[in-house]
Amino acid sequence: MTGPGRPMPRRRFLGVAGGVGLGALAGCANDDRPGLIPAPPTTTGPTADPSPTGIGLLQPGNAAGTLAASPIEIDLAGTVVTTWGYNGAVPGPEIRLKRGETVRARLTNALSDETTIHWHGVNLVNAMDGVPGVTQEAVRPGELFEYEFRVPDAGSFMYHAHVGHQLDLGLYGPLIVTSDVDEPVPYDREYTVMIDDWRDGLGVTEPGVHSGHATGSPGRGPAGGFDFLGGFGANKGSSPSQADSPSPSPTADDDLEGEPEEDAPPPPGANPGERLGGKVYPMYLINGRPAADPQTLEVRSGERVRLRLMNIGADTGFLVAIAGHRMTITHTDGMPIEPVEVEAVRLGMGERYDVVVTADNPGVWQLAAMPEAKKGFARAVLRYTDASASTPPPVDERPAELSGRQASYDELHYAGERTRPATPPDRTFDLTLTSNSRINGQRYPDADPLEIDAGELVRFRLTNTADLAHPMHLHGHPFWVATPSGRGPVKDTVLVPPHGGVVEFDFVADNAGAWLFHCHNHYHMENGMNREVRYLT
Repeated sequence: MTGPGRPMPRRRFLGVAGGVGLGALAGCANDDRPGLIPAPPTTTGPTADPSPTGIGLLQPGNAAGTLAASPIEIDLAGTVVTTWGYNGAVPGPEIRLKRGETVRARLTNALSDETTIHWHGVNLVNAMDGVPGVTQEAVRPGELFEYEFRVPDAGSFMYHAHVGHQLDLGLYGPLIVTSDVDEPVPYDREYTVMIDDWRDGLGVTEPGVHSGHATGSPGRGPAGGFDFLGGFGANKGSSPSQADSPSPSPTADDDLEGEPEEDAPPPPGANPGERLGGKVYPMYLINGRPAADPQTLEVRSGERVRLRLMNIGADTGFLVAIAGHRMTITHTDGMPIEPVEVEAVRLGMGERYDVVVTADNPGVWQLAAMPEAKKGFARAVLRYTDASASTPPPVDERPAELSGRQASYDELHYAGERTRPATPPDRTFDLTLTSNSRINGQRYPDADPLEIDAGELVRFRLTNTADLAHPMHLHGHPFWVATPSGRGPVKDTVLVPPHGGVVEFDFVADNAGAWLFHCHNHYHMENGMNREVRYLT
């Protein structure tokens, strides 16, 4: 649906049965470079970026300009599962461009369900934000949607589906925006490290959660019959004609009058750490690969290596460390900070940290991502090209650095170009996060919108009375985290500790539209832990 005064999205019907014709789309490119995103038509409509300045690139080998959402098969260390992904892989293709350039990406939907793409952390035009029922209509099976927006900030961002629990499948990928200024710490090479909790196709039988993946079944959601709210009004698993109805019929799982399922406590033998979610995951992935089949990150002695750490998990917080090495944090949520040396980095769902590692300890080392308060492990292998040993570390080897020094938000001093206004906030919202996915006792979509005026300095004061930490994400607006030092980081996702923890942040209302503010635990979000931030002027 679209609200009053909102432009209709540029959506087209592909006219193909049971899939998307990529061959025809590949011919749209106006340049023969591999992976070039095609320029838009001369008349692009009201949702287009008004002053495109560049191009974005997908990895070579993919259809030009296309992010094709479809059923795919992936091999998880010998276990082949069917899931949903972009362009045949998990993660989807990396999109890389320069600050100030324009993303032009064409989403084609070969799923049995409606879908969208949200560009996580990007300060973009509202109509391109990818939230069905808020900024655009969901893209129905057999249709396409053209996303086009300028990226004003360099940094490490992500794109992912924003309908129901599709993120808990394989519908995600990295968006990297490079800088035209000197980095806080120079580096010689870089790797993107996307960390995920995985259950699709692995026979999970937890109540209320899918036990396998079903595709192409009319009237069924993408998770083998698991029912959920359906992207804030979008129908799940419906045909184009069914999707014209305003909302799905309520079920026992998504009835907003009922109580959502409580998060399960940590199982016996769980890893240490603070709980961020209570769902069971039999496997954890780094860049789509489980611990039994890790990716190898090659380095040379003396190099500085930049790692773009991203938590794309749906229900899990991770603690990340590298055996035999310390890390220097240079960015959080894409925004630069004064460098801080640590041994471990903690990431809530939706958070990103860029770190630089000095390759000064030759060998083959474990890069570990430990799920907090859950069983399991994710890993990659850091291997020196001049290492005498070539055998990777044991699968379950836990670096001692996981118990080492971390950095608090107060230690992450913003070092970028933004300046917070010196005036007190014009408007403050006191928001209490409670159990059962409520904010101030309300659940979305029945919750009151948070109404603001353009130009205001707005403060959110978050108090978390629940037993779990909540990673809270604001769309379309970077914000200043308030810390005792007064020099806190600029972020878009902030982790609010449980048992009465308080976090405050400020943002300038300079990006008009209707925006979502929500917990990035996708089960909490789908149970209603959201608010709409709505501009009045």
